[in-house]
Amino acid sequence: MTQTLPIRSELWRLTTSDSFWWSTGIEDTFITAPHPVTGRTLDEYELTGHYDRWRDDLDLIAELDVPCARYGVPWHRIQPARNKWDWTFPDRALGHLLDLGITPQVDLVHYGLPAWIEDAFLHPDYPMLVSEYAARFADRFHGRIRWYTPLNEPRITAWYCGRLGWWPPYRRSWSGFVTLMLAIAKGMVETVKALESVDPEIVPYFVDATDLYDTDEPALEPEAKHRQRIVFLALDLVSGRVSEQHELWPWLLKHGAKEADLIYFLDNAIPLPVIGMNLYPMFTQKMLMRDAGGRFRIRMPYAKADLISRLGHIYYNRYGVPLMISETASMGSLRRRFEWLSQSVAATKQLRNEGVPLVGYTWWPMFSLVTWAYRQGRRSVAEHLAPMGLWDIVPTPTDPLGRVRTSLVDAYQHLVQGGIEAVGTLSRTSVESAGAR
Repeated sequence: MTQTLPIRSELWRLTTSDSFWWSTGIEDTFITAPHPVTGRTLDEYELTGHYDRWRDDLDLIAELDVPCARYGVPWHRIQPARNKWDWTFPDRALGHLLDLGITPQVDLVHYGLPAWIEDAFLHPDYPMLVSEYAARFADRFHGRIRWYTPLNEPRITAWYCGRLGWWPPYRRSWSGFVTLMLAIAKGMVETVKALESVDPEIVPYFVDATDLYDTDEPALEPEAKHRQRIVFLALDLVSGRVSEQHELWPWLLKHGAKEADLIYFLDNAIPLPVIGMNLYPMFTQKMLMRDAGGRFRIRMPYAKADLISRLGHIYYNRYGVPLMISETASMGSLRRRFEWLSQSVAATKQLRNEGVPLVGYTWWPMFSLVTWAYRQGRRSVAEHLAPMGLWDIVPTPTDPLGRVRTSLVDAYQHLVQGGIEAVGTLSRTSVESAGAR
């Protein structure tokens, strides 16, 4: 059955036995700062031509018959300068989505910020700036859009900005990671406050990357457990779970956090109404090991679909709220993508039967994306295209960014039109336990 996403006061609808939401989305990484060596930026909408093809791309989403779609908005274009606002693109794109009968799940921030925010997330006014942006956005679409992701994948954002140094402000240490994580999480809290001040019926949709850390070496088990705790850090912070009893409290203080920083989250804890899990068979499974020379290594073996079962139980046991798969896909041949679609949907059905309220599934992205290595590389856009979508982007002499329909479109459309047929009903146990928490 086709359903609209519930507003905040009707979230009980997420866990009725016959409720399920199929979705899709367009990769929307926005790193606006030019790379210091190549001068390149990473604006996926620009690189894939979505700014010019937005209407046609959204019409493709409508072909799938999905009731909702995750859709990122380019803050750097909406607010190109501190006191300048331009709503042209979101007005047109989101207006068209709504006209198509598709409920947007809006990504307010997807990794990058407007270039004028110096030092990125570490700008002292960042929490105020992002909350102002969120409030203006919610006010502009008041009553029309209720689902917002404050910031996509906070842990990955902190990792690439604070630990790897790929993105501004280019920190390269665990202390950098902690500093970035605290700033990002505070921005999320202030964003949710701003959204709710405009419209209390707004649903904050918390989306983060999932990782599973395993090892076959007993000596590395403590490190695997430690890294698994870090996976949950952003959600633990914003929901007020990081007290002195939290296992990461001493580690956070060791790496530069002040007690006052952590107490802020305890004093300003916000609920997590629904959690989105981003998971990919080629990225999410992590194996810790030492190579022949004794050096520490992390491998990413291609995972089986039981990955979804493990993650679903872990997240539901930890947070006790409805879950959605907010991103998943495989990369490569159509056969590999078909296999993952089939296996991941079957795993979703199994989880629902076992009493875990997994209430949504998002194939992401709907068409090929440009890999993040493009920004620091020299190869062309065409050479950085990753085939992960329902549609492929296949360059031709007449259209370097042409969308090519694959047989996955028909398969996904069939799943969507079947409603809960492929994923089954949600067991009574999960409905009762979700309502009790």
